[in-house]
Amino acid sequence: MPALSSPFRPADADWPEVAPPLPGFTLWLEFELWQDAYDPEDAVFNMTITLSDGKYYALNVWTYSCSSRVVSEAQYWGENLAGKYMLPPDLFVARLDRALLEAVVSHLIHKNQLRADWMDPNPLNESLTLHNL
Repeated sequence: MPALSSPFRPADADWPEVAPPLPGFTLWLEFELWQDAYDPEDAVFNMTITLSDGKYYALNVWTYSCSSRVVSEAQYWGENLAGKYMLPPDLFVARLDRALLEAVVSHLIHKNQLRADWMDPNPLNESLTLHNL
């Protein structure tokens, strides 16, 4: 069978098999604190990325599958002109999975795609406790 030719490159053809060194980062994933059972392929959650240089990003993340459920809920509750539009999240992902999200963040960093509007210049310091508030 002859090889197929295409003017389009496969997705991420420029992403090397071995990722280049990237700045360190830590992730906080809201779903890791959830007590109730959830569908990892149908959820909305918050995520923070803290880079080793102190830059802090906060994102609202949806799985691909949850978008139709969110629209149905808006229709039911009469929100967003009864589901006629939705404001998008910051990021869509396939599922709630730490390894996947670490790969996604590494890829975003590598591609210089951490958006400025995700950055929080005054994040809540992890060492801050309630008595300091």
